[in-house]
Amino acid sequence: MSVADARRLFADVLNDAAVRGRITYITNRGRRVAAIVPVPVAEAAELVQGELG
Repeated sequence: MSVADARRLFADVLNDAAVRGRITYITNRGRRVAAIVPVPVAEAAELVQGELG
């Protein structure tokens, strides 16, 4: 999803992450620059990151 679309649909994107467990990649000029993820996914990534470094 483009940055512009993410701005316009921010509430829907957050709801999709929280309720449906959906990961949404945010793109800039077609390149992934960020992701909106459900909290459990982010917490799991933090745990792995902490174990690695």
